[in-house]
Amino acid sequence: MMRIVASEVVYSERQWEILGEQRARAASIMRPLHDSHIHCTVYGSMARGDTSESSDIDVFIPTPPSPTMIEAILESSGIRYQERQIIQATPSYAAKGYIIIDDMHGYSFPLVDMRPNEAEFTRFAGQVSLTDLENKLRVPGINKELRLIEPTNVGHNETAVQGIEGIVARKLGVDIRIVNERVRALKRREKVGRTGVFIKRDLSPDETFSSVFQELVRSKPALRRRIRNR
Repeated sequence: MMRIVASEVVYSERQWEILGEQRARAASIMRPLHDSHIHCTVYGSMARGDTSESSDIDVFIPTPPSPTMIEAILESSGIRYQERQIIQATPSYAAKGYIIIDDMHGYSFPLVDMRPNEAEFTRFAGQVSLTDLENKLRVPGINKELRLIEPTNVGHNETAVQGIEGIVARKLGVDIRIVNERVRALKRREKVGRTGVFIKRDLSPDETFSSVFQELVRSKPALRRRIRNR
């Protein structure tokens, strides 16, 4: 039987303060969507609790209404953005829209239906809703160093994922194929560095997500194939 070795990390008072401040900020930019009955989550360290002062906040909208409606809700709530982008990481991944408030905060949402494995990616890292944040819930997930982070009352326990992929999948409630796929992707990124994305298109102030996405569909055969092969 494999022996699982976990390391305990005890948070300092300042670490708890940072977590509280960042989660309060996350809640404030999720609130307008939540109040408009649009489900959204934050994922990664914000969900697990192992944040630092450099942690960013990406509010993810898994089943979005029209991007125009999202923008209208944010505008009516006084939330201003710096830029908007459409990004498709690889030809096989779902294209996403990004509304960027600043270097540390923003929103993202798929522009096509996500495949089941794509929908589970945020659970791999750990994800929480606004209600979860308000209830101070922290959840387990995998960090970029491929360590399972499991929250405790004093901080968290962390365990190397390699060799216990099946156990990790059960703890996170995801298919083991998701764990194996993400482990391969993160190892590849560690080895060769972050590569460029397949599509990255900045939107001008007078453009809409819908019009630019349709323009990209017409000009990118791989994007058309991704839409057909859901």
